[in-house]
Order: sequence, then structure tokens, then C-alpha cells
Amino acid sequence: MNTSPINLQEEYAKTEISKILNLLDEELVGLAPVKSRIREIAALLLIDKLRKNLGITSGSPGLHMSFTGSPGTGKTTVGLKMADILYQLGYIKKGHLLTVTRDDLVGQYIGHTAPKTKEVLKKAMGGVLFIDEAYYLYKPDNERDYGSEAIEILLQVMENQRDELVVILAGYKKPMDKFYQSNPGLSSRIANHIDFPDYTVDELLKISKIMLDEQQYQLTAQAEIALGKYIEKRKEKPLFANARSVKNALDRARMRQANRIFDSRGEVLTKKELVNLEAEDILQSTVFD
Repeated sequence: MNTSPINLQEEYAKTEISKILNLLDEELVGLAPVKSRIREIAALLLIDKLRKNLGITSGSPGLHMSFTGSPGTGKTTVGLKMADILYQLGYIKKGHLLTVTRDDLVGQYIGHTAPKTKEVLKKAMGGVLFIDEAYYLYKPDNERDYGSEAIEILLQVMENQRDELVVILAGYKKPMDKFYQSNPGLSSRIANHIDFPDYTVDELLKISKIMLDEQQYQLTAQAEIALGKYIEKRKEKPLFANARSVKNALDRARMRQANRIFDSRGEVLTKKELVNLEAEDILQSTVFD
């Protein structure tokens, strides 16, 4: 056994984990419990690697994960960062993330599912396979459904090739909980369950400003008030998708602004007029999506 001391800061500096975690903080608004959980997992993986370097025997940490929460809460973005962390620490060889849904894995006739699923797994090997809305794989009410075949193949790979592939199952919390209850073999192979909370109105306003800034737009003071009121009402409606719904609302506001400017053609335009979104652009364009 190697008994030489290890400088933790030096080992930490050899990876880009600090940079990745800082980017996670910068790029994602809110989600404090998610960021905390990712840091905990990163710490576990780093220490496990150092233990192995010293010849200390320990079981390999479970790497398969479950991300639950509403759409638009950053699950895919966090999945990408997690893939970076796993790659930096040598737990996966390539570091890529492949996002799929049921349609990519399940066939429509006998003998079609196995080759589809195996082809996806082949592409994902060496990286992370992110299965969105994973509960749609299991449809017990349909006797002719082939989703269970895809699950069986997935289970085998998650167990026998866990050093070559990390699987993240994602979706709404309640359907995912039911999915795991119906498929205990899957549940037992998931070591890390992370729940993504919905964004608050203030957080969504901050996200809105980031989105607009990237496209060189800005909200006037009155437009910001109007957008805040819209978000409050939209959060109470069905199918609210957090940042996705906000993006849709902003896209419509930009279109309304363009039409407003076009209708006033003939006037001299300033940069400010081209950049600003007014309250009327928000109020007249935010039908509920």
C-alpha cells in the first residue's frame, strides 16, 4: 500500500472540477439543493479516487442517477456538468452526454426494440446516457408494449458495464416514483436521487434578464413588472415549464416588439428602441403557452 501523503489541493487542481462547479453556479440561477448535492457527489468521487491511488480498498461508488422535477429546471444542464466531472476524475472515458427518450429506445414491433436500445447504448458508451421522461418506458396497461424489453437490456448494462456507462433517468417526480415502484431492479441500481425544485418568480425574472442579455435586449422597468405578474399567473396554470415557459413568453414579446416598431415605420429609430422591450410587448404577447 502506498503510504505517501497526498496534497488534496494539488490533486483538486489537477482536475477542472472547481471550474465546472463554478460554471454550474454561474450558469444556473437558484437550485441551491441541487448544486449542494452535485458538490457532495464530486467530493465523494474525488476522495474515492485518492483512496484508490493509495491502495485503500473500497467499493466503487454508485454512479447511476435519478433527476426528478418539472421541465425547464436545468436537469439536462446539470447532467452535462456531471458528465464533465465524471470525465475529469476518470470515471468515464469520453465525457459526452447522450439525451434520449422512449422513442429512441423502444420499437414498434417484435424484434425492433433490442437493436434500437443496443444501438443507443453503443453510442453512449464511455459517457452518460440521459433518458428523459424515463417513466414512458413502462406501460403495463399495454400488453403489446415493448418498453419492458428496453428496461431489461438497460438493467443488464447498468449492472454489468457500470464502469463504462453512467445512466441518468429523468422526469416528473410522481411518475418517476411510480416507475421505480414498478421496477425495483432499476431503483436498486440508482445511488443518487436529486430533486430539482421549481424556480421562484424572482429567479425566473433573473433568468429572463440573462436570456435577454444574451440577445442584447432589455426590459424597461414597467416591462419587468408586467413580466413578473405574468410569471405569477403562469405558474398557477397547467403545463408550466419554468425557464422554458419564460423563454416562450420572451420570444413572443420580441415578436410583438418587432411588429410595434414595424407599424411605426417612417420614424427614426434609436438603438434604445431596438433594444428595449416595453410593458405593452409583454402584456400583448403573453398568452398562456
